[in-house]
Amino acid sequence: MINLTKIAVFLIIISLSLNLKAASEASKWLRQEVDKILVAYQDPNLPNENRFLLIEQTINNNFPGKSIAINIAKKSYKAANDETRKTYIDLFKRHLALNIASLMKGYSNQSYELIDSRYDEKNNVNYIDMEISLDTGKIIVTWRVLKHKERYFVIDLIISGISLYETKRSEFNSMLKNVDNDLSKLNDELHKTNESSYQKIIN
Repeated sequence: MINLTKIAVFLIIISLSLNLKAASEASKWLRQEVDKILVAYQDPNLPNENRFLLIEQTINNNFPGKSIAINIAKKSYKAANDETRKTYIDLFKRHLALNIASLMKGYSNQSYELIDSRYDEKNNVNYIDMEISLDTGKIIVTWRVLKHKERYFVIDLIISGISLYETKRSEFNSMLKNVDNDLSKLNDELHKTNESSYQKIIN
C-alpha cells in the first residue's frame, strides 16, 4: 500500500528545494547587476556622463520600464496617440534611471550584503533583502524580482518599507491631475524634470 504521508512529505521537500534554488539564482543575478553599477562608481576617472549611461543601460535592461509606465498612467496612456505614447515610455524609462542615479549620488564605497531571499511561488516573485551599511547606520532594501521568459527583472524596490512603484504611481497621478490627464502635456513636464535631474547628476 502506498504511504501517502511519505509521498506528501517528499513533495513538500522537493517544493522547498526548488523554491530555495529559485531564490538563490535570483540573488546571484541581482548581485551581478548591482556590482556592474558599483564598479562604475568605484572608478574615480570615469566621467559622470559615462557613469550615468552605464546606469541607464543597466536599469533599462533589468526593469520592465514600459510595463511600469503603462500601469502608472493607464487611462491617459490609452487616450493618447502612438507618438505620444512612445515619447512617454522613453521619458519614463529615463526618469526611472535618473531616479536610481540620484539615489546613488552619495555613494562612497558603502558595503552591502544580501541577507535574505525568499520565493513567492504563487506570484513567481523573489523577495531579496539587501542590507546597506551607511555612516548613519544600516538600511534594508527589498528587491522584488520576477522571472519572465527565462530572465529576471526588477519590478519594485522597497526602501525602508516604502515602495518605489507605489511612490511613482502616486507622483505621476498627481502630475497627470495637474495637466488634466493629458499625456502630451505630461511629456512636456517630464522632459523638463528629466533635463534638470540629468544636469544635477553629471555636474
